[in-house]
Amino acid sequence: MARGGKFLGSLTVADTLRPEATKVIQDLKLMGMKTVLLTGDAKAVAEDIGRKLGVDEIAAELLPEDKLEFVSRLTKARQNVIMLGDGVNDAPALMKATVGIAMGAGTDVARESANVVLIGNDLSKLVETVSIARRCRRTIMQNFVGTLIVDTVGVGLAAFGFLNPLLAAFIHVSSEMVFILNSARLLPPLASKNPLVQGLFSRTPEATSS
Repeated sequence: MARGGKFLGSLTVADTLRPEATKVIQDLKLMGMKTVLLTGDAKAVAEDIGRKLGVDEIAAELLPEDKLEFVSRLTKARQNVIMLGDGVNDAPALMKATVGIAMGAGTDVARESANVVLIGNDLSKLVETVSIARRCRRTIMQNFVGTLIVDTVGVGLAAFGFLNPLLAAFIHVSSEMVFILNSARLLPPLASKNPLVQGLFSRTPEATSS
């Protein structure tokens, strides 16, 4: 700023840090993930935000093509990359990442370019989403390995003549039950612990009918 041709000072405009952002970064690190801040902001602003967040790496003053190149370099190195963004300049990188995640309150271009769209604007949903995805993958692998073991045992018993139709049916049904129960652990909490479901069941008949 200046007045009468005399320099008075300068103003720096920057985005404010979301209250849940620091905890999200800490949770992601506890999950064994490396965090990188890609931003078009000035280097001084990016370093200040990155230091408050505690990210592992900071890349500032990036154009959309720079973000794309950064993500492309990681994917070419066979690294799994999760890109979280909400702006138009994030769209190319969201499409190139292993999994592109857009904020629900972001731009239309970002949401259309991403593989996953988080409802709302709460960053903590990212940690919850990654946690659920890992649980699902772990459960799938458990069921897959369990199926291979059961089938191998069944083939071995049949090869040596120990498998009769009754035993085969028992092994099949019992193993399927175990796998179903294992998958059931992924179901959401009961209604008493789910505010949305609890609200639906706690309505009075008059309120429901209206």
